[in-house]
Order: sequence, then structure tokens, then C-alpha cells
Amino acid sequence: MTVDNIGKVISSRGVKFHLFVPSNRNIWTVVGKEKEYWLDPELAFCSCEDYYYNEMTKNGICYHLKATKTAQEKGAVEKIQFTDSEFDDFVGALVDDILEL
Repeated sequence: MTVDNIGKVISSRGVKFHLFVPSNRNIWTVVGKEKEYWLDPELAFCSCEDYYYNEMTKNGICYHLKATKTAQEKGAVEKIQFTDSEFDDFVGALVDDILEL
């Protein structure tokens, strides 16, 4: 993915930080071409297929992680707040989206 495409993800507010209160649990997602992917910037992990390919064969990272880092640096992260009671439903929907073929 080119720098221009990463810029498009950022300008469309495709990097999202989901905060659950009052526990302060959080989930990061990035809207990709086909799905919304879960990732953990601190662990340099993404649920996309390219992550596994890049990590195992090229020792690189996927564009979702690159976009997240850039969005953090630019203060361009979409922050969304939920209550803790919404956590299970949110994670369930995210997993369903990730597993959808």
C-alpha cells in the first residue's frame, strides 16, 4: 500500500479507537478495503491476512498498522466511547466481521 492510500485511510477517519467505560478497556480497529480489522499497535498485531504474510515472509508490517501509527502521530484517530455493557456485543460483531469470508 502506498503512502497515498494510507493517507486516504487517515483522511476518512478509518483508524478508530474504541474506549469502553468505566473499565477503560480499549480496542483499535482500521477500516480496510473489505473489512474492519482489529489490531493492537503496542504488540504490532493486526487481524488482516496481509499481516501474517508480511510478518512471516518479509518481516514487515501491514498497512493497517502503518496507518494507525501515522494517525496517532497526526492526532487523526476517530475516538468512540462505549459503555462496558456494550463490550461483548462489540467484540462479537468484530469477530464475525473478521471471520466472514
